[in-house]
Amino acid sequence: MLTDTVSDANKQMRAAPQISVTEEENGARLCLSGRWTTHSVNQIDLAMRKIERSQRSGFFQIDMSDVQGLDTAGAWLIERLRQSLESDNVAVEITGLHASWQPLMQEVAKAYAPITQRKKDKRDFFLTTFFAAIGEGVFSMYKDFKMSMYILGSTIRGSQMKQGRGSGISMPAIVHQMHRMGVGAIPIVMLMSTIVGAIIAQQGAFQLRYFGAEIFVVDLVGILVLRELGVLLTAIMIAGRSGSAITAEIGSMKMREETDALKVMGLNPVGVLVFPRLVALVIVLPLLTILADVAALLGAGGVAWFYSNISPEAFIARLHDAVALNTYFAGLIKAPFMAMIIGIMASVEGLKVGGSAESLGRRVTASVVKSIFVVIVIDGLFAMFYAAIDF
Repeated sequence: MLTDTVSDANKQMRAAPQISVTEEENGARLCLSGRWTTHSVNQIDLAMRKIERSQRSGFFQIDMSDVQGLDTAGAWLIERLRQSLESDNVAVEITGLHASWQPLMQEVAKAYAPITQRKKDKRDFFLTTFFAAIGEGVFSMYKDFKMSMYILGSTIRGSQMKQGRGSGISMPAIVHQMHRMGVGAIPIVMLMSTIVGAIIAQQGAFQLRYFGAEIFVVDLVGILVLRELGVLLTAIMIAGRSGSAITAEIGSMKMREETDALKVMGLNPVGVLVFPRLVALVIVLPLLTILADVAALLGAGGVAWFYSNISPEAFIARLHDAVALNTYFAGLIKAPFMAMIIGIMASVEGLKVGGSAESLGRRVTASVVKSIFVVIVIDGLFAMFYAAIDF
């Protein structure tokens, strides 16, 4: 029994991973032996780290001729040492590697390379990272602009159901999209507009009361809602509701390679998927803007009647005097342009979706954020344009 115990102990000692470093004229030689596996590499990890931290130059040879066993954990330690030395400009050569272990070492090297790259990136000068991010952003904007112009041009040219030649517009598809984007959005758009109009009327009435000019709350609400808030809030709601849906629908088709299947069948994905949605948005958004304006004025009229004792007759009469026809059209003219922006942005992001659910989520988020941002910018540009032409 004692002999067997001693024999098992000797086997474990021979199986334990061991290293020996031999200094040579032009560098150093590291000899590995034993079993470099998950159950034993913890015994040698500290020694390997000391070699990694040591200052070396020239040539370094790793001899694996006496290694009896190797798995992912052992290969990871060896690869960590190799890349650590190479990062210090030390030439490393691995010899004696068994042919059956070469694929394992190659896969571990591929997995370890991104970690080394991230460590190098952290040492980059902050201005380099800053300008690199700006450059990537500008190039991304350029690609988005090109794709947007392609979609806009395809839409203006026609449905283009077949590649290279036009065909009839699919009215059922357009009507279906109008129902989904327009009729389905009526309740939330009118509710939101009513609440916003009521809030503006309440706050305006309380502030104008100090000057004895509560009746001018009608001017405030009428001009603000009809020129700016009605169309802007409606466009923001449509960007969040319908824009995200467009991106998700087109993106999921892209993930399942349905857009590629359309191309194989000779159909243009822009004509089949994007064109009906853009046309439906251009028709629906002005109609929703009209409903939003009416709802906001009704909410403001109710609050003015309740808080300021302005009767509905007086409210309508004052509104008729304060609001001209150009005030109404100033907001309505913006709606088709905002609809085109929302549809194009959503379609561009949908066509950029990759093959993962994470990519789809990022593109949907980017679609909503970009659409809302550009819609607000366009609204500001329209405001400056109207001021310049005195409209």
